[in-house]
Amino acid sequence: MTDIIEIAITPADDLIDVPRHITVSSAQPDSLIELRTQTARGDGAIWTSRAVFRADDRGVVDVSRDAPVQGDYSDVSPMGLIWSQTPVETGKREVFPADVSDALTTRIEVFDADGQGVTAGVLTQRLMAPGVQRREMRVDGCIGTLFVPATQGPHPVVLVLNGSGGGINEPRGALYASRGYAALALGYFKTPGLSDYISNTPLEYFRRALDWIHRELQPAHGFIAVSGQSRGGELALLLGATYPDRLKAVIGYVPGAVVHSAQNAADPATGREGPTWLLDGKPLPHLWENNRTASWKPFDEGPPPHRHERAIRTALLDEQAVERARIRVERINGPVLLFSGTDDGSWPSSDYSRMVVKRLERERHAYPVRHLDFDKAGHAILFPYVPTTQLVYAHPVSGRISTGGGQPAANAHADEASWRAVLDFLNAATTSNARAMEQP
Repeated sequence: MTDIIEIAITPADDLIDVPRHITVSSAQPDSLIELRTQTARGDGAIWTSRAVFRADDRGVVDVSRDAPVQGDYSDVSPMGLIWSQTPVETGKREVFPADVSDALTTRIEVFDADGQGVTAGVLTQRLMAPGVQRREMRVDGCIGTLFVPATQGPHPVVLVLNGSGGGINEPRGALYASRGYAALALGYFKTPGLSDYISNTPLEYFRRALDWIHRELQPAHGFIAVSGQSRGGELALLLGATYPDRLKAVIGYVPGAVVHSAQNAADPATGREGPTWLLDGKPLPHLWENNRTASWKPFDEGPPPHRHERAIRTALLDEQAVERARIRVERINGPVLLFSGTDDGSWPSSDYSRMVVKRLERERHAYPVRHLDFDKAGHAILFPYVPTTQLVYAHPVSGRISTGGGQPAANAHADEASWRAVLDFLNAATTSNARAMEQP
């Protein structure tokens, strides 16, 4: 009698940021075992991956220990079967469910050396912990989604901002709330009820949202952090510098260190060299404004996959324009955490982050500043554990084809390490803020 091959997934059902231990047991020693995954993501699109392993002398495959001998990823990676997934239908990129209360369910099938399916398991990833509340927010012209932890408040609060694709970043808001932070995922364009474009966005819009958070949520010890990615990372730094009385910490994913023009999210009526942000009704100076060296040609006419970063670098050669557009990060009243990728195809987030750190060091910033620069990672640094394979895409607003850069394995590492750093950063920032508020 032969043993029956089994698969174990531990934990089988948990939050999306929890790594899983996947093992296959009772296989023939030294035999080849293939694992195949299938997940329905986004609008129901199917994503798949496969990897072949050699069982050890006890007939065990341990995905946390063993590197595949062939398949969709190559090195030891406990969650490689997830981040290496690709969509069956070309062009699909949305990795999260439309409703963040829905779980992502991955079926993992096991095939023996003869190619016969012998068993299967299910891995469930959730964005919302039990008891997290989701509420739509429509106040003072602001539009967003509020996520409140299941635990008793008051809670520290995180304002969550999307990038140049617009919309409301509900997945990140839900996960922040699952980890104990009330989170307002705020839309500011390309959201029903708001402009379809980023052009001429007034900063006062965000001030109204911050005032609402302060008034209605009454954050624990007055702590409000802002977390943004890409254009949202630029905006996070800008809001921290503009409203230091409200914001106590800034998290910038692949941020810009300068104010940019509207670029790929522009209203066609004003164009990609038109202004993005307004304050007191006036456009903020931006990098492309009166720039003597800026050119779109390296992006528009460069070899595919087109890299937006090449055009940005031409604009950065005009030092006077850079200084005019520089975000005054020295005004930020709290700790700063920055993430970047050395192969960012959208803009030079590594250089931008170093610019911010250098300025804060020069000004003897009174709070901790941390910059994690991920080798070979690109622009799409999200959170664990999601597919990282789709590097070339059409911009959601302009439709221009480009690459965010990076390599799937490096992007997966950045996803995981950045989220651990965020949780550590927020824990330290809220603790420090509470102690400061309690001092007489």
